[in-house]
Amino acid sequence: MNCPFHVKLYQHQPRSYKELPIRWTEMGTVYRYEKSGVLHGLTRVRGFTQDDAHIICTPEQLEAELVETLDLTLYILQTFGFEDFEMNLSIRDPEDKSKFIGSDSDWQQAEAALKTAMAKVGYKDKFVLDVGGAVFYGPKIDVKVADSLGRMWQLSTIQVDFNLPGRFKMTYVGQDGQKHEPFMIHRALLGSLERFMGVYIEHTAGAFPVWLAPVQLVVVPISQDQRQYGQAVVKELKTAGLRVELDDRALSMQKRIREAELQKVPYVVVLGDKEVQAKKVNLRTRGQQQTQLLNLKALIAKIKQAVEEKIQQ
Repeated sequence: MNCPFHVKLYQHQPRSYKELPIRWTEMGTVYRYEKSGVLHGLTRVRGFTQDDAHIICTPEQLEAELVETLDLTLYILQTFGFEDFEMNLSIRDPEDKSKFIGSDSDWQQAEAALKTAMAKVGYKDKFVLDVGGAVFYGPKIDVKVADSLGRMWQLSTIQVDFNLPGRFKMTYVGQDGQKHEPFMIHRALLGSLERFMGVYIEHTAGAFPVWLAPVQLVVVPISQDQRQYGQAVVKELKTAGLRVELDDRALSMQKRIREAELQKVPYVVVLGDKEVQAKKVNLRTRGQQQTQLLNLKALIAKIKQAVEEKIQQ
């Protein structure tokens, strides 16, 4: 894991309360020796990359940092179109404290801060409480999303850590001039990028929204007579920053359109003699029967608006 390296960065120089919170993040490759029987496509692998981040803060800053982190997590998941997910709060079992480290006061503050953060983002009574499910060094929030078969997969995680600050003797100088031990928050917004992509591909059935689709638009001339105009259209769309391809293969128009639909390209532009003469394009939108006759300026504006507004098309 990347945690000790961020700790060493923190310890590179003496720290003051005025510097906190400190937030560091990186895309880190990590490994887990998963048993072969539990490996599962992209969703459970032995080597993966995660958006690993650590927030080092004072005890007084803990709640506000958790609220901001949870807000950001929900914003990202909702931007990708996830609306139906499960929030889990894992705390220690008060009847069995033997496998957990840290003082009672730290646990109480961290658990209360996590509950308050969930309440402030609208999940006061809409989370699953997992008593005894906390990691040994602190309580955590896990956000789980269902795949196409209804199986829940953990994506985002937010954990409070009492272990590393104590083990590595992390300190900061407080307002009283004395040294104090900070809190550390482990944060992964997407979690395993491989798992996230696996779940997301199933969630969308491969039909990515236009802002995320590798190819946003395919231009299909009906015949070779419209090929030159098609090249000009593609050039202008690429100049506007769109991801576009020209399909002028020696196949029927219907077959080329069908292939674009199977590849789940968001938009297909069909060009015939009428479009060439009018200097316009005939736009087919994925999942819709109607077509639109547009000039290039209107087409570019339409796609850019969909990208800007992150429309889940």
